[in-house]
Amino acid sequence: MQFLAIALLAASAVVVADTENEGHHRDSGWVKDFKNLVAFGDSYTDESRLAYFYSHNGSAPPPGLLLPENNFTSGGGITWDRWVSNYTGAKLYDYAVSGAVCDNNIIYRYLAGIHGPFPDVVYEVNAFKADVAYINASTGTNTLYTDRTAENTVYSMWIGTNDLGQGAFITDSEVNNSTIPDYIDCIYDRFDSIYAAGGRYFVLMNTAPLQLSPLYGLPEDGGLSTSRYWPTKTSTGGNATEISYKMKEYTQLVNTVFDYRTPYELLVAKRYPVLDAPANVTGPYWNCDAAGTCTGSDVGLDHYLWYDDLHPSEKTDEAIAHEFVSVVAGTSKFATYW
Repeated sequence: MQFLAIALLAASAVVVADTENEGHHRDSGWVKDFKNLVAFGDSYTDESRLAYFYSHNGSAPPPGLLLPENNFTSGGGITWDRWVSNYTGAKLYDYAVSGAVCDNNIIYRYLAGIHGPFPDVVYEVNAFKADVAYINASTGTNTLYTDRTAENTVYSMWIGTNDLGQGAFITDSEVNNSTIPDYIDCIYDRFDSIYAAGGRYFVLMNTAPLQLSPLYGLPEDGGLSTSRYWPTKTSTGGNATEISYKMKEYTQLVNTVFDYRTPYELLVAKRYPVLDAPANVTGPYWNCDAAGTCTGSDVGLDHYLWYDDLHPSEKTDEAIAHEFVSVVAGTSKFATYW
């Protein structure tokens, strides 16, 4: 279970370090003074942001508002990024939105409860930039980002589950003749915006091995033929085995591109100039039929890799957080440093 949980991270790291310390920064820690984690992504990372949209009739949080910690998440408890904050003391700024894709102009998924599409990572990065520019009218200062420097802040990006999955590329539901390379381009374009706003330490987290999830897994390994996330998965002629192999192809393709494109963008294209330094691993804990009737397992959540058909459990998020801390410390064997 620990191995599979870490496989959900398997991070590639875009490292931009102070040139004076370039030769030895890894020995003394990749980020020596880790005070802030700014997280972007989807339901694997979201704590409170989609809930805010729901409770405010589709309106976004205003600039300058730090959303509250929330343990009622898609994974059934504390998210990996909150675990990182708890372990390290770093302040968490969570811009992730459950259901997000990188760009709604590539994958468009409408959510009736907020009267529009799921907010995408384009929105998330723009929200971050608005928060960075925010000035409190009473104090004349930014009261949200009170201690953000190039040296003490890490920016994470974990996006792809909804881009590649049902209602997206695997079901040929993309818009504007978009392709998987367009989705990958979107990620690096967002890093451009973060870099322009002062970001220097980025962690690009690989797409999760979705072919191992109950939603996309092989039938003989516990893969489901129908799900509340995909009620018509096989009833309209879909083949569960073919879907699983196709998802494996997509996730491995994207992760391979990340492996090679990241050092290219940093070292060759100079896109980011160097400046500043009994476990259950197949079935879900929360079982829901296609009609949305759900029951939890009699075995505790701590025994499960997957919370439901698609989302990692709280225990998995805790394992991911442990490894993320190692990534930031420069000691992770699951990360590639450039």
